[in-house]
Amino acid sequence: MAVLNEEQEMLRDMARGWVTNENPVAAWRKVRSEKPVEGYSADVWGTMGEMGWAGIVIPEQFGGSDFGWMSAGLVVEELGKTLTASPLVATTIAASAIVLGGSEEQKAKWLPKLATGEVVGTLAVDEGPRFTGTSTAKVEGGKLTGTKAFVHEAHGASLFVVAAADGLYLVEKGDGVSLSDRKLTDQRSHAEVTFTGAAADKLAGGGDTLLDDVLDRARILTAAEMLGMAQQVFDVTLDYLKQRVQFNQVLASFQALQHRMADLFGDLAMMRSAVEGGLEALDSGFGVARAATVAKAEANRVLHTMSREGIQLHGGIGMTDEYDVGFYLKRARVLESAWGSTSFLKNRFATLAGY
Repeated sequence: MAVLNEEQEMLRDMARGWVTNENPVAAWRKVRSEKPVEGYSADVWGTMGEMGWAGIVIPEQFGGSDFGWMSAGLVVEELGKTLTASPLVATTIAASAIVLGGSEEQKAKWLPKLATGEVVGTLAVDEGPRFTGTSTAKVEGGKLTGTKAFVHEAHGASLFVVAAADGLYLVEKGDGVSLSDRKLTDQRSHAEVTFTGAAADKLAGGGDTLLDDVLDRARILTAAEMLGMAQQVFDVTLDYLKQRVQFNQVLASFQALQHRMADLFGDLAMMRSAVEGGLEALDSGFGVARAATVAKAEANRVLHTMSREGIQLHGGIGMTDEYDVGFYLKRARVLESAWGSTSFLKNRFATLAGY
């Protein structure tokens, strides 16, 4: 496990206490039932803004705390444990794109609003059913035209960081921007976003690797959410095995189930090492591309296994809506595809290694 300083421990404990007491999985059930347009509770998002979570990776001169990526990951991990519906990950990624590639004018305009949660941002990259990292969207005369097939948290966003053929652009929701709902299994906010001559402001800094740098941040922060989910599924499943009785014996007493849980415990430790390694790489600025690829690939592998095993070890009740464990499997399958499938990431790692 990563060695945390006192401030990071306080931030983690605050986030853990808040999600446990104020935003358990029951809060997600409420969002699912009420179906707010944004896909999350505006009041909950406002509270996160007040706590400063949206500005953790934003420099202090632009209203953030500049507390680092490890700190952001700690918060996101706790949110993942209770499947908290919020645009925190999407907004943090959008803010990071502006920090990396924005002009001083762009930073001054957008970062303070993103830091407080007043503005929700999101990254628009994918143009097809599978992530490829390439884009055909075009900009002519400052107007962007193209379609992004899967955009997370699109309904609540007012700022899109859009990948075009020649770089990243900032596009405000409004004229020339239209959304069509995407109904995915996790029942969160996803949309196909079509840009038709929308005013676009290019992020001219960051060099030729800007998109890859932003995507690596997206991979690592998404992996942090997946880590929280995997930890919760493990804990809930272990608690269930300790109290469920079959054949006049507690399930946890069966050696075969003990072996399966031991394997999952080892997988979880490997996942935590990879994700925390990615967050540490972002804070140090060293080896980010490889660390991000490993973190997301390992998160994909472990959460896929953990969510599947969690369902199976709960037996038939694991498939019912009354038990929370099924929600994690549904969210897992969506996040596994975000920013690159496992096969994509393996190929990328081989390329980075020179093979």
